[in-house]
Formats: sequence, C-alpha cells, structure tokens
Amino acid sequence: MATGRVPAVAEVWTWLAEVPDPEIRVLSIVDLGIVREVAWSDAGGRAECVVTITPTYSGCPATAVIAESIVTALRDHGVADVRLETRIAPAWTTDWLSDAAKRKLKQYGIAPPAQQAVAVGAIGRGARTDPDVDCPRCGSSRTQCSSWFGSTPCKAMYRCLDCLEPFDHFKCH
Repeated sequence: MATGRVPAVAEVWTWLAEVPDPEIRVLSIVDLGIVREVAWSDAGGRAECVVTITPTYSGCPATAVIAESIVTALRDHGVADVRLETRIAPAWTTDWLSDAAKRKLKQYGIAPPAQQAVAVGAIGRGARTDPDVDCPRCGSSRTQCSSWFGSTPCKAMYRCLDCLEPFDHFKCH
C-alpha cells in the first residue's frame, strides 16, 4: 500500500458494501452475499488483499463487472495489491441475501425471495411450485406469475391482482 497502512478487514468490508451490483443497483455485492471472505496475505513481503467471491450463478454475465468493480473500489481506497478468488462451492443461494437486501428490493419494487431456496421437505418431490409472493407496491398476497423469466435470469415477472401492477420477483435459488 502506498501509505504503508494495511486497513482492517472490517474497513475493507465497509468499502465493498458500497460497490453496487451492476444489475440491481440498489443492492451492494455485500448485500447480495457475493463477497464471501476478505483477508490479508503476505505476497512476497507486500500486503495483498484477498477477496473471495461466489457468483450468483456460473453463467452470470455480471461476474466480470463485479470483479473489476471490486478491484477499482479497493484501489481507490489505496489498496494496491488485490487478488480475487472465486469459490463456487457451496453454490450461491438467495438464502445469503441480507435482511437489508430484502428491504431494499421491496422498496425498489422487486419482491424479495418469498421462501428459503433450500426447502428440505421438497427435495425429490417433483415439479417446481410457484411461491406465494406479496406485491411490493401494495402488499397484496393476491398475485400471479406471468412469466418465470424476467428482466434478468434471477427474476420472474408477476402481476398483482389487486393494484394490477406488474413487478419483478427475485427467484429463490
């Protein structure tokens, strides 16, 4: 580092919490649970910040942008040496969304995941069932899925039967 000071891991987490997700800009990559770990390593006598991330899914088109954003944010805070590690196991799940992320999604007009992604009782029981999703605009539980495929692969399109507004639902996975 240029100043010779190695920031505390908690400070690095704070900086990363300011890095927005490129697809849902009201959420940070920390809100989403993409950042798994932050640590300092001695790389040949130099402090290297190692950030471990788990992409939301293996084909996520935003992964490269997220990686670049992490490096840029840390360099902007004076961290010269940054190494990203990708951890794909365990796979990312919407269960890792923070409570703040769920509130932000709802305030933005996207219904947050309505259930845990891993419903142990449903394993091996057959076809997918649509969750009960409340409208993020009026709060009604009278909604219906109009398309399992929304504006991004992680979202489905729903419609409220009371206020008649369409909205995205962040799918459980």
